[in-house]
Amino acid sequence: MATSPGPAPLQRTEPFPNEHLLWSPALLKTRLGDPNLALVDLRPTHQVLNGIIPGAAHFDLYGIGLTSTEPPLWDEFVNLMRSLLGLRGVGHDKTVVFYEQQTGIRAARAFWLLEYYGHRDVHVLDGGVDAWTAAAYPLTREMAEPRPASFKIVPQQDLVIGADELNRRIREGDILPLDTRSDDEYFGRNKRGTARGGAIPKAVHLEWTHYLDAQGRFKAPAELEKLFQRAGITKDKAIAPY
Repeated sequence: MATSPGPAPLQRTEPFPNEHLLWSPALLKTRLGDPNLALVDLRPTHQVLNGIIPGAAHFDLYGIGLTSTEPPLWDEFVNLMRSLLGLRGVGHDKTVVFYEQQTGIRAARAFWLLEYYGHRDVHVLDGGVDAWTAAAYPLTREMAEPRPASFKIVPQQDLVIGADELNRRIREGDILPLDTRSDDEYFGRNKRGTARGGAIPKAVHLEWTHYLDAQGRFKAPAELEKLFQRAGITKDKAIAPY
């Protein structure tokens, strides 16, 4: 299924410090058909029906979450997500690439999960489907049957923090909470079904959409660094995003 290309994507001139984590459409195009590639489309179903990147499996993980990260609930969630991702072909020996319509919270959530699981070869398609079609690459409505895979979880405990520990460390002044939610959530206007609205005390608010450019890709590294520095997010501090 051919697609009409959108505006030509701007070419990056400044590399990211960890640029291997973000894949460009051109890089992904060279890997299509590779049996060691697990490509996962994280968009909602109504978007997937308009076409997917060839070879991708579909998994909308957005509605799967927790109200508490205390064990054993957290352990059950970890194993559930491992199973669901495995059914989409995500294995410990695969190169995994997640994407959505642009660079967004679904891809970030899936990427973080695999990082927590200890997977060493996980990536995000920067700009998502919009960047793919802007590069004049095709979509298809034919979805290949995924080949289930498995991987061992080696939890990276330093990547997650519980509420009690976070509260203690905030009081001790050795960690800075980073609230990446919308303005309405931060100011308590949108409680999202919870009993109370608002933010964690002493949290810095920087909504995740500010990290992206007009094309839905991550902004240039220097621009992001200035954005974070203005908010007090610096490399010498421990940061707890939520």
